Amino acid sequence: MPILDAVERPYRVVVAKPGLDGHDRGAKVIARALRDAGFEVIYTGLHQTPEQIAAAAVQEDADAVGLSLLSGAHMTLVPKVIDELRAAGLDDVVVMVGGIIPEADIEPLKRLGVAAVFTPGAPLPRIAAWLEDVLDRREKGMASV
Repeated sequence: MPILDAVERPYRVVVAKPGLDGHDRGAKVIARALRDAGFEVIYTGLHQTPEQIAAAAVQEDADAVGLSLLSGAHMTLVPKVIDELRAAGLDDVVVMVGGIIPEADIEPLKRLGVAAVFTPGAPLPRIAAWLEDVLDRREKGMASV
């Protein structure tokens, strides 16, 4: 009898808009692109608190959390979301950020635990391929990005 590979499953991604930013077109575009690429996507809607985002990640058994920020509050909100995820025991959840993020803030966000930052114009297929690769590597116990 042949040995079976591990069960393949679609990865689950929570896409969230933290804070008071009311512009969610980008979040909806990335949610649809990830869905079309085979991910299970849960879009939490506008005006989410870091606590709500972490709770959604727990409830949905998320593999990744995508945060969309256009308000300029990324250096305040992203660390709070990461802290809430860690407090909930979700250290292995991949966090990615998209939106209007100044170049000078990308490395500090990565030092906080953000796996990738995607700014306007990033090709949607590249984002989906990157996320799939990172999650595949995590599932196989390989080194992360």
